Amino acid sequence: MSDRQAIERLNSVKYIYLRELYEPKDNSLRLVVEEAVANEFAVPQAQLPELQHIIADARPIESIEGCRKFELYWRHYVAFLVTEELVGSNARDGYSDESYTGTILRRYSKSHFLDHIAKDTGGHLGEIQHHKLICLNHLIDVAAYSAPEVQILDSDSKPTTRPQ
Repeated sequence: MSDRQAIERLNSVKYIYLRELYEPKDNSLRLVVEEAVANEFAVPQAQLPELQHIIADARPIESIEGCRKFELYWRHYVAFLVTEELVGSNARDGYSDESYTGTILRRYSKSHFLDHIAKDTGGHLGEIQHHKLICLNHLIDVAAYSAPEVQILDSDSKPTTRPQ
């Protein structure tokens, strides 16, 4: 499966959780995210009985059997920012001074993060791309020279060995 097809599948899911984030080598970045769904079989229980009627029709959003995991890998990044989702800039329809494509994995042609990189860094090796991953538990902004390599992992997949 090509990166483009994997990105299309990633963008087709409704929710994801960040599960892993690390640097396999200096200035490379590996993320593993897992699909989540509204679990129709789980019935939430309120700690206070008077709240039970409020959450009676609610369903937890969680990863269950059959949810896919995706690996995103940047061979070289310029900068990345991990933000707690409640305080991050995740405007549903974006901001009027930003432009992007994608849903879960957005690619920005104009963004506040790109403005920050242009003002506060230098000596770049090429044109910088901005990708933002919209997770339920984090927002991850990545500035890099290329798009990530994306693949769907098997449920028992181990970290991919990447060439130096």
